[in-house]
Amino acid sequence: MHAAAQTLEAVDVDAPRLAAEALLAHALGLSRSRVLARLQQPLAPNQLSDYQTLITRCASGEPLAYILGHREFYALDFSVDPRVLIPRPETELLIDTAIELARARAGDAAYRIADIGTGSGAIAVTLAVHLPHAHLVATDVSPDAITVAAFNASRHNVADRIEFRVGDLLDPLDAPVDLIAANLPYVRSSEWAYLSKSILHHEPALAFNGGSDGLSLVSRLLHSAPRALRPGGSILVEIGAAHGEAALELAHDVFPNADARIRTDYAGLDRLLVVRTTRSAAPPQPNRLDADSRG
Repeated sequence: MHAAAQTLEAVDVDAPRLAAEALLAHALGLSRSRVLARLQQPLAPNQLSDYQTLITRCASGEPLAYILGHREFYALDFSVDPRVLIPRPETELLIDTAIELARARAGDAAYRIADIGTGSGAIAVTLAVHLPHAHLVATDVSPDAITVAAFNASRHNVADRIEFRVGDLLDPLDAPVDLIAANLPYVRSSEWAYLSKSILHHEPALAFNGGSDGLSLVSRLLHSAPRALRPGGSILVEIGAAHGEAALELAHDVFPNADARIRTDYAGLDRLLVVRTTRSAAPPQPNRLDADSRG
């Protein structure tokens, strides 16, 4: 396994030792802990061949999550394949914020959340697991993505509280909701060629390309959101680190009387647009919240 880790390190695979261990566990059909307990045992020829094939796939740029068929997100395991974007840790800020907002309405048995561009279903399923009072609708323009998301909902026993619908952004909604959550494509067209080979050759382009300014879908979502929100509703949109000011300006244009702000992630980067249409007599708050102020 040392040689395998060196092979992966040479091509800049993240955490090459851990990746080599995970691939060996996958090849043997064992847990990682059991693999570590038997490291001194030689592999049978067929096992070695299978392992070498997996290492070659990973070294060529195929994402580890696709090879293994799953990725952990917010302490939950999600099935993933090339039909959907691999969930990223930065999206957990959206989850944290959505849970804060929804738990403030824990007594509302009719609380509804829309996850727009659901992909693997990571956002919708995670929120359904952590918010048993909420009902969700998850939309995606890709029927294949909806299939994966519905499978993940069944895996985590929340399929009865999530409606999966194929369609563009908010179009599939048939009634207003209390919270709109969205992790939409936000990579600028000019940045596309600079993405990693792993993304360019393996993950769905539809999940990354945000148009010339990276905000084309975010803008469309915000402009159509007023009809889709109940009074006092909120919107959470993950954004690129360079999009904070532009996203905030869009939000103010569409919701001039709302509390709109940017939340930064734990690296201090702009990561989440938060729009709250609540009516409050409280004085205006700063437009930015750093990671340490999230409570």
